Amino acid sequence: MFDLDKWQEILSTINKNRMRTFLTGFSVAWGIFMLIILLGSGKGLQNGINSQFKQDAVNTIWFGPGTTSKAYEGLKAGRQIKFTNEDYQYVRDRMRGVDKVSGRYYMWQNRVISYKKEYGVFDLICVHPDYQDVESANMVEGRFVNQVDIQKRRKVAVIGRPVQKALFKDGKDPIGEYIKVNNVPFMVVGIFSDKTDRDETRVYLPLTTAQMISGGANEIHNLTIISNLSAKESEKFEQELRADFAKRHRFDKNDQNALWIYNRLKDYKMFTNLFMAIQIFVSIIGAFTIIAGIVGVSNIMIIVVNERTKEIGIRKAIGATPGSVVGMILLESVFITAIAGYIGLIAGVGTLSLVSSIIPENQFFVNPEVDFKIAVISTLVLIIAGSIAGLMPSLRASRIRPVVALRDE
Repeated sequence: MFDLDKWQEILSTINKNRMRTFLTGFSVAWGIFMLIILLGSGKGLQNGINSQFKQDAVNTIWFGPGTTSKAYEGLKAGRQIKFTNEDYQYVRDRMRGVDKVSGRYYMWQNRVISYKKEYGVFDLICVHPDYQDVESANMVEGRFVNQVDIQKRRKVAVIGRPVQKALFKDGKDPIGEYIKVNNVPFMVVGIFSDKTDRDETRVYLPLTTAQMISGGANEIHNLTIISNLSAKESEKFEQELRADFAKRHRFDKNDQNALWIYNRLKDYKMFTNLFMAIQIFVSIIGAFTIIAGIVGVSNIMIIVVNERTKEIGIRKAIGATPGSVVGMILLESVFITAIAGYIGLIAGVGTLSLVSSIIPENQFFVNPEVDFKIAVISTLVLIIAGSIAGLMPSLRASRIRPVVALRDE
């Protein structure tokens, strides 16, 4: 039940000792403030790295041909390895753990794209249908390259929104219109958006069509796999991949230069583990900061009890029970701790919001924030800690004998 007299007494005591109360509360508020700032900063860095990885599919493995650095079965070192459509088919049909696969064929030259009198130079990426999932390309209108385009070597193109704006300035719907790639007409069948500006300024073409018009025969420049494997399984997959392609293209499987492999999932897991370790480290620092503040509260409450020994003795002499003395000291301790902690919490969250709104857009530091559950748990921990901080001094106060207390100077 709310006891007005007790609260008036607590507030009166706080008012008489403003500086002491301020310093006590400041240590707790600073602890919570630093905890929120550290956790929010760690989250901002983690969000930045996650956004970088999640712009494209995370569980991808990229690999491509290189140049042999070791002689093998009578073949000299320095031999250039080349991938073909058969390699794509082998990976798609024979390799375990492959969910989706696409080849890439580059047209480094002849990248001039035109529509009527408008023209521009854009990246031409020639791919299989599964590449849409690799790049997480979102279709705004129309469709992506499909299997029929590959089989029939159709002259179709999928363009990004910046390409649409550059070529179709008259506002005409590009779907069904013909753009020219080095004077070869391609019908636009889709418009896509991408989270990465650079990737959005692309034009996707069917891989087999690009091979045909550029004289690329059946060559593929590299392959990309989306796997359904864990990070550990993907490392084993890398070894199998290297061994299989060493056998197919006749090179030493230990020759690292003959085949390059980039396992994006492994990198993602490495960064995830790194940031988890940072979060744990930050949490430990924050926890110790709060503990230091709580110890400060406990010390202050001991001083309070010492200063009020005579007063407590008088209270007990006129009938106050030990429980009421404990309750009063505890209530004062929890009140100071909770208010100071709440101020630290609000200041920390406000600072994070301010920093988030004023810093320029940065790919590696995105939306620094603290999880609502963590904020609530921190506050509850603070109240409990405040109770513990005041418990020992209050128990000491409850054991004071009135006669001894009245003699205290």
